Amino acid sequence: MAHRRELCSVFAAIGILGGEVATPGPVNAQNIVALDADDIGGVVTGPNGPEAGVWVIAETSDLPTRFARMVVTDDQGRYVVPDLPKATYRVWVRGYGLVDSPKMTGEPGRLLDLQAVPAPSDKEAAQYYPAIYWYSMLKIPEATQFGGTSDIPETITQIDWLKQVKNIGCIGCHQLGQHSTRTIPKQLGEFSSSEEAWIRRVSSGQSGESMVNQLAGRFGGAPIRYYADWTDRIARGELPHAKPKRPEGVERNIVVTTWEWLNEKKYLHDLISSDRRHPTVNAYGPLFGSAEYSTDIIPILDPKTHTVTEFVAPVRDPDTPEALGPGHAASDKVLAPSPYWGEEKIWDTKANNHNGMFDRQGRVWFAAAVRGPNNPDFCNKGSEHPSAKLFPLERTNRSITRLDPQTMQYTFADTCFGTHHLQFGYDANDTLWTSGGGPVVGWINTRLFDETGDAAKAQGWTALILDTNGNGQRDEYVEPDQPLDPTKDKRIAGGFYAVSPSPVDGSIWGSVGVFSGTPAVVRLDPGPNPPQTALVEIYHVPRPGFGIRGADIDRQGVVWASLSSGHLAGFDRRRCKGPLNGPQATGDHCPEGWSFHQYPGPGFQGIGENSAESSYYTWVDQHNTFGLGEDVPMSTANLMDGLVALKDGRMISLRVPYPLGFYAKGFDGRIDDPNAGWKGRGLWTTSGDRTPWLREGGKGSRPIAVHFQLRPDPLAK
Repeated sequence: MAHRRELCSVFAAIGILGGEVATPGPVNAQNIVALDADDIGGVVTGPNGPEAGVWVIAETSDLPTRFARMVVTDDQGRYVVPDLPKATYRVWVRGYGLVDSPKMTGEPGRLLDLQAVPAPSDKEAAQYYPAIYWYSMLKIPEATQFGGTSDIPETITQIDWLKQVKNIGCIGCHQLGQHSTRTIPKQLGEFSSSEEAWIRRVSSGQSGESMVNQLAGRFGGAPIRYYADWTDRIARGELPHAKPKRPEGVERNIVVTTWEWLNEKKYLHDLISSDRRHPTVNAYGPLFGSAEYSTDIIPILDPKTHTVTEFVAPVRDPDTPEALGPGHAASDKVLAPSPYWGEEKIWDTKANNHNGMFDRQGRVWFAAAVRGPNNPDFCNKGSEHPSAKLFPLERTNRSITRLDPQTMQYTFADTCFGTHHLQFGYDANDTLWTSGGGPVVGWINTRLFDETGDAAKAQGWTALILDTNGNGQRDEYVEPDQPLDPTKDKRIAGGFYAVSPSPVDGSIWGSVGVFSGTPAVVRLDPGPNPPQTALVEIYHVPRPGFGIRGADIDRQGVVWASLSSGHLAGFDRRRCKGPLNGPQATGDHCPEGWSFHQYPGPGFQGIGENSAESSYYTWVDQHNTFGLGEDVPMSTANLMDGLVALKDGRMISLRVPYPLGFYAKGFDGRIDDPNAGWKGRGLWTTSGDRTPWLREGGKGSRPIAVHFQLRPDPLAK
């Protein structure tokens, strides 16, 4: 069989495999492409010869869900789309400087040469640029406009403004700059000005209340004028001030595969594929999505069979209210009709499943609601619970749940603390650490929970206490709004947004100050009895960095984070020169621990060197699940349609070229087979934009799951 397969490869390469060969190209030593029986390959040429560094997209609807695989041509214009399921495919070329080529019909095992189509104009070429090239056209107010000299509220600084338009405001839930956001939809109606149109736009749907509050509240509506100017200039024909380069180097070796899942009215926040500590867990297994505010459905994708099934996450208490409305980031009502869904209320969740994590047994743990917001008695003041005695908690919106894929049993773990992101520690108890607890960091001893089923006994939480008296132990403390006392410690406000247990020393790191306060990373040392002994250290983000969102840690203990300043930042505590506790160790004591690496893409004009990239989250590939090596930090590149990795000082773009508008909020990696080379490794992510209908394809588009793989060369099979 192996010999026969090899012969088929050669026959396909020279175009004499039985049956008709679609649009055969000339055969010579420079363009022969060897194929297996499950590959489509050929040569892409344009008017001036081979087209290097362009994408070839093969898509089919013949499988149980829509499927597409994408590759990049080599320097001779050759391509191989490998390992395709048996189906009939629509195959076309997309690339910078081009418009999409006609869609040809292809089947695995057949040679298919393609003709690239040059863009007739810069305007038509720019329609295929990543969103960042359009979004960087947004004007940023000059420094003189701040401080009460304009319609911008006096308390707002230019840094505040940049954080809002970079990764905190609307752009924290949507990609801005793709076609649907850089234009005004006609369905909104007729308006006397673009500012009026933008006010109406941000009022739309179940996020309308949140969007209006952000722009019209603290910012006094001032950003509306700048967004209106942006879309007006684009409507008049203004084009991006920079052009993207085609993929280079290892970027040409990336294979991108997509599957549709869930439905056209819902969105996904995240997915999970494996245990980040043991990435062979769930090898070749199903992926589990988290739909946050949109639905109680957990979509499950089997990438082997290309099938999608659904599990509806229950809540424990039947009187649990919807996780929408006051206290949430989405409303239970439509503020103004959506140009896509009118007055229909399309989000309707109680479970509010935000984020999932596999454990080493192959079970999936979720940050999801169990009940209503009022905590049980064991959480409150007067309880004998060790954590409640020190810091009682009255309300929470999310707890923890667990799904066993083998039995589909769904288990509730009622927590007093709120949850947002989850990560397993490296200890013998498989402690599950959480963010989202506000003034506390919470955890569950999952070994104890497995043994007893007692969530109250298995959980704990702690306030964030700085050792400002410098004696190395936790003492009585002053509150965040009180001055330092040389005899006491100090509690800091603001909880973890990201959470990352260190594989080095058992400490727990988190990003803080995401939406308010000073952006920083915090190190929590649990000590022998965390509720009583946990102490933290805090390290503020220095210039040129500002703003922070998602963060992760490598196996050397270096923390990596997405910044509003357009940087991937690293913090290495080992580089600190001064004391790490005491009255001077309150955040600004280790600027030397930070490094900054600018994301790719153009920046906003008039504010110096910068990238306009809006990165939502950072994840570290500790185990070389992708193929660039161990401990490679990677971020969501939310305006570049994919991810970005930092390798040997160079930023490498992992772009989803189709459909335009891909926006991720999280990702992870899995090793399906450590002995299978590149085919046994890959990254998994899903579209996380709250409005899937804003991307290419428009209304009716469904979220997609994405697999990134790295071949040794562009023609590897």
